[in-house]
Amino acid sequence: MSGPLLRVYLVDDEALALKRLSHLLQPTGRVEIIGKSTDPEAALRFLRGTSVDVLFLDIQMPEMNGFELLAKLPAQPWVVFTTAYDEYALKAFKVNSIDYLLKPIEPQELDRALEKVERLRRLGSLAEIQNQLKSTLEQLANSYRSSTQEYAERISSRVGSHIQLIELNSVSYFQAEQKLTYAVTRSKRYVVDYTIAELEQKLDPKCFVRIHRSTLLNLAWVEEVHSWFGGRLRVRLKGEKSGELTVARDRARTLRQSLGL
Repeated sequence: MSGPLLRVYLVDDEALALKRLSHLLQPTGRVEIIGKSTDPEAALRFLRGTSVDVLFLDIQMPEMNGFELLAKLPAQPWVVFTTAYDEYALKAFKVNSIDYLLKPIEPQELDRALEKVERLRRLGSLAEIQNQLKSTLEQLANSYRSSTQEYAERISSRVGSHIQLIELNSVSYFQAEQKLTYAVTRSKRYVVDYTIAELEQKLDPKCFVRIHRSTLLNLAWVEEVHSWFGGRLRVRLKGEKSGELTVARDRARTLRQSLGL
């Protein structure tokens, strides 16, 4: 690679995704990772005060999605979106200053994105293509808002050669514990072959809301919501065996909005 290293910043609400991306970027010899964050608000504060060459940015995040974060920046860096799905027709917008990587990110795809950014840097300054970048971002945002994704109505649980289908309306919440993800119903907990992040994309956000890094809540099972220490909430679920769940402080506003509180 010729020229100085690319100064990059990483934003993804999944800590494991950030760790994987860092491990893929470091051996390339192309970049200097000047920061990373799982909190889009913290990332916004950093990016408002520090210039970067490339922003690796997740799209679907709680509180603030990737497009919203970009809209709040005073100046736009080159952006490489990272996403677990491609429902938003990102291929149609793979032009100039924007690229995207589907998770799980593969090394060869990462190299392709870095080569594209380096080629753009050789062709001219980012200021020369700001107008086109803005137009593309608007198209992406419109695609994001108008997406008509179909969501799952049931989930499968595999035990050996046996597969059981579970109706989602019977699942009060999903929870990750010790590298496994469980679908919790009134009578039983089922192991499912998805991470919480994957389920968040697969399930209807009008029905299931992330209330903690390890918990995805079915809103239909909420009976009561109580304020808790440190800006957190406690949710009481319907049914004697369902108990209560704690809502993380950074997820409390999203839950209130989803419940119309």
